[in-house]
Amino acid sequence: MTARKTLVPLPQPAVGAAGKTSPGVTAVAELPQGRPPQRLPVRRIRQILCLVPLLLVTVVAVRHRSVLVEGFGHLRNAEWPWLAAATGTTCLTWVAASFTRQGAVVARLPRRRLLATQFAAGAANHLLPTGLGAGAVNLRFMTVCGVPLARSSAALALYLLAESVGRLALLTVLFVAFPDALRFGALLPDTAAGPLLLGLGAVLVTAVGVLAGVRRVRTAVGSFLRTALCEARSVHAMPSRAFALWGGSLAFPALQAAGFAAVGQALGLPVAPVHMAVAYLAATCAVALVPTPGGVGSVEAALVVALVAAGGPVAVATAVVLAYRIITVWVPLVPGALTLGALVRLKVI
Repeated sequence: MTARKTLVPLPQPAVGAAGKTSPGVTAVAELPQGRPPQRLPVRRIRQILCLVPLLLVTVVAVRHRSVLVEGFGHLRNAEWPWLAAATGTTCLTWVAASFTRQGAVVARLPRRRLLATQFAAGAANHLLPTGLGAGAVNLRFMTVCGVPLARSSAALALYLLAESVGRLALLTVLFVAFPDALRFGALLPDTAAGPLLLGLGAVLVTAVGVLAGVRRVRTAVGSFLRTALCEARSVHAMPSRAFALWGGSLAFPALQAAGFAAVGQALGLPVAPVHMAVAYLAATCAVALVPTPGGVGSVEAALVVALVAAGGPVAVATAVVLAYRIITVWVPLVPGALTLGALVRLKVI
């Protein structure tokens, strides 16, 4: 028989004793864990966004400081009662815009916040290319108020359509009633008609080509149009909304033209107030598609040309335009930017 060997247990290391490293084994050190990247809190981001409008105001004011100095110089020699009337009509334009915005959407919007938003949207509109600033502010406001994005976008498009129709309708009525108010030959030279028609035709052909060739764009546009038509039918089914929409869209350009005529009376421009209103509406329609921040530069040039076409001297017409832009653009710009920052901070937009 084979003797069975007894297994001897291996000795265990003492408690607390450090083990020895084998000569062929390389020790691997533990890598320290890095801290996760820290993100800016939402509150800090909102504080930064509150300062952006004031920064943009400063940049725009520095770029146009010569216009500001000259405009304020003309205001010192103006008749203050007419300037007060121009200031009052400017304030009423924000009320008219609020009515039009409410009329473009079925949901009821908070009145005070809606009015404050229109005041802030005016400042944003003068800091960004035409229409983008006010559109972005109002789109965000309606979204915060609980209006779905598709319906708020449809309401924005309906507002723009109503405002354009109201401005063109008012211009047409005044021009039919006062056909000698403006010499369009001086406002639009004969050589400009051809390039203008060619440009409009090129834009139309490009749009049709994109819709016909790109299926995703065609689907998105079709869906948007269906939503917009549905929203328009719902709005016009409510008499109060329809009255606010079209009444505000007519009152808004009428108040602007009245303020412009009041500044002309304050500076003694030898042009009838109704003729000044026609000149203002024609000039603003002409520069509606110019992508400049608030029309700064293009609106002034078009208004001067329109006043000269209405029979005003160049020097006085320039003074009237500069004074009017001071009242309607530059004076409300800082408080409007402050209001915009406050609305961002209070999460209204």
